[in-house]
Amino acid sequence: MPNPAREPTFLPLTMAAANDADDDGARAVRSRAESADRAAADCWLSLVAGCTSGGQTLINRLHDLSEATSDYAGSRWWSGRGSVHRRRVAAAEHRIDDAVREGDGAEFAEAFVGYDQAVATVVVHVQKRLGKLST
Repeated sequence: MPNPAREPTFLPLTMAAANDADDDGARAVRSRAESADRAAADCWLSLVAGCTSGGQTLINRLHDLSEATSDYAGSRWWSGRGSVHRRRVAAAEHRIDDAVREGDGAEFAEAFVGYDQAVATVVVHVQKRLGKLST
């Protein structure tokens, strides 16, 4: 039986940030993050084993998470004040894609840290804007 404490986790900041709000947008981000996290764990195992499977599924799940994050942030903020965050999310997503295609496990892990941090930062900004976090 798998031990959840021993399962690899790639999006802990994002999932924690999405848990801090109880609204439809945060729930959508959390759901997509869980799906992307499972795909990342599968892809990681493939990378470690020297296989090339699972990459496209992961990229699709990351795109879904980025899209849910964009929806949660709102197009006005995402395109305006949040554009720096939008670029960070996109760049990190691209970096993960490159690492998967190159089979580079170290780059994969490092890129995921950046992606998780970028998405979680957006979620926290949205929650602050909506007054859902106590300061």
